[in-house]
Amino acid sequence: MAFPVLPPPLRRCRGPKRGRKTRRYTLRPVKSTLEALEGNNVKLSIEVDEAEFDTNIDAAFRKIAHEVRMPGFRPGKAPRKVLEARIGMDAARGQALSDAIPQYLSRAVREHDVDLIATPDINLVDGQESGPVRFEATCQVRPEITVPGYNGLRVELVNPELTDEEFAEAVEAELRRHGSLVDSDAPSKAGDYVIIDLVGTRNGEPVAGLNVDEWTYEVGRGWVAPGFDDQVTGVKKGDTLSFTAVPNGTEEAADFSVTVNKVQTLALPELTDAWVAENIAEHDTVEEWKGALRARLAEMRVNTMRRTVVDRVTDALAALVDIEAPEVMVQGDLQARVQNTVQQFQQQGIALDQWLSATGQDTASFVEGLKIQSEKAVKVDLALRAVATAQSIEATDDDIEAEFQAIAMQVNEKVAKVRKAYEQNDAVTDLASQIRKSKALDWLLHNATYVDQNGATLDTETVLGHSEADHDHPHDHQHDHTDAEDAE
Repeated sequence: MAFPVLPPPLRRCRGPKRGRKTRRYTLRPVKSTLEALEGNNVKLSIEVDEAEFDTNIDAAFRKIAHEVRMPGFRPGKAPRKVLEARIGMDAARGQALSDAIPQYLSRAVREHDVDLIATPDINLVDGQESGPVRFEATCQVRPEITVPGYNGLRVELVNPELTDEEFAEAVEAELRRHGSLVDSDAPSKAGDYVIIDLVGTRNGEPVAGLNVDEWTYEVGRGWVAPGFDDQVTGVKKGDTLSFTAVPNGTEEAADFSVTVNKVQTLALPELTDAWVAENIAEHDTVEEWKGALRARLAEMRVNTMRRTVVDRVTDALAALVDIEAPEVMVQGDLQARVQNTVQQFQQQGIALDQWLSATGQDTASFVEGLKIQSEKAVKVDLALRAVATAQSIEATDDDIEAEFQAIAMQVNEKVAKVRKAYEQNDAVTDLASQIRKSKALDWLLHNATYVDQNGATLDTETVLGHSEADHDHPHDHQHDHTDAEDAE
């Protein structure tokens, strides 16, 4: 017998405590027991006595009364006895089973703290036709794991301090912005510019974007096609080239014809105090300008490092998880990622298929890339819960209240209304779990050892900065906000 998908609150309850094989609650007149099965599965056995279930049958008759027209009665006003004589008990009992079993299961899930990660498999044992109702629900639950090594997490980051070689390259890049092109009789090399007439055809027909006169192209950019830059390296003014290559973003080869009109090199200015004073605002000497440039580049690299630190820490944490991510959790996360990506493209007015074509991807490879992210997200979820447990990290009442206030501000609602919405949706436990994970991540961020690409230890304060608000924690309010809005 098919039953409706369980309501979302079932997925927000906590999992059974380790070491407890079976527990029994008597919720007169409903009884339930929990049995641990192999793997990440438990079985709930639920019994509803006949008198209790008769109230569900009454509710089913009232529901049917609004759907069935009875002569002499307004919709919804026909008595149960009249309906029973007209449609029979079987139809009402079947309706009651469909409506009531998810409710009784939801109650048992909450009572036994079952942390569901998938819709349970329900088997009606007794009560199909009469008497007490007995059913079993096999439930897949979130695994509880341990993460050996989390307390000595070592995270590699790019050192924000520039080496002398890196700084010299940065200085040259700045000078190139002020350089000027001069004609050259020498063969072209990477970094030179060629002014060319370009003709691209396929089966004798012009290829869009590959037909242009007097085009200035920097050798080595790799903008046109694989092998194109090799062809235009070593050429001189007046040379003509003919070759075949596959243009970037396409799968079919095209015939190229190139006429070299000029070869130019970029002449860099001489770096002197006079040149700096004339061309660089706010600086009068080379020393001043170089000092400011080094400081600006170091600040940029520090900011980049801080933006990546959460990803690097969670990458290192996920690598410590020695179990496969449960496929049902991966698929759930993947579905949400795909939907969010499609929505973002739609909001930007971009057609997903066109974007995939432009980036040389197909749907399968695109989804596979997102699945890798989902697998990591699931492992991080499990690992952060494990760290929270190991470190006795909990979400306090003050933490939850502060979160209600933050959410209320974001959705422009009163705190009391947000709190009520969470309570009505049985979503407070899920919110507390998210807070625990966020606090566990904060603990990891402040207790990890950070090293640069050469193994040198980096200062934690430099890595994290002074404000935790700068970090992008994996506490996603989007799902929570949806719950609040649904309850309005």
